Amino acid sequence: MSDWATEPSTSRETPAATQQAATLFSQTMTYVAATVGFFALGAYLGRHLSYNWGWVLFIGAFVCLMGMRVAVRRSTSLAVALLFVFGILIGLAVAPTLAYYASADVTALWQAGGATALFMVGLGAAGYGSRRDLSSLARVCFWALVALILFGIVAIFVHIPQASLVYSVAGLVIFAGLTMFDFQRLRRNSDAASAPFIAASIFLDALNVFLFFLNIFGRSGGD
Repeated sequence: MSDWATEPSTSRETPAATQQAATLFSQTMTYVAATVGFFALGAYLGRHLSYNWGWVLFIGAFVCLMGMRVAVRRSTSLAVALLFVFGILIGLAVAPTLAYYASADVTALWQAGGATALFMVGLGAAGYGSRRDLSSLARVCFWALVALILFGIVAIFVHIPQASLVYSVAGLVIFAGLTMFDFQRLRRNSDAASAPFIAASIFLDALNVFLFFLNIFGRSGGD
């Protein structure tokens, strides 16, 4: 396996570009932290919701995400507002799942949270420090994610041994690549207006990783 972080850069980074990257990183991570806070608020408010509300809330969150694509170039304030609404809606959508684990196996929640933090810090640092362009890796991971979604749909109707575990482990591998790519975007992108959308991508990376770990630790706790 090649060491991406130690390969020589193909372009010389100027002090101005380094400063812009640092500013983008600071703004983006501030937005990520705020989105996590709104997510937690949504999860708390929706702790008594039924699972039937999940699809409606996920659709609403998806609409906010699509709206951000348009708003990010026109109004940063609107894009940030949509990001925070997105966080609340996602929190409401997954609230029943979190409430279930909180009552049935709260240890799995703590384990998943800790593992997610380590995952994001480690792979985020690797991606941010990588000198190799990870765009090709991101494309591979995107199509692998599409294949994983199709696998999940098939597994609903066809019995596949250990399908849930395979799904979660494969998901972690895929989001390892996507996380690295998203953090590299923070160093390579100098457009501060893109901060809300990159923040949404990193938040989704962390959320999916958390849910994959929660499934794995929840299974081990139930054995």
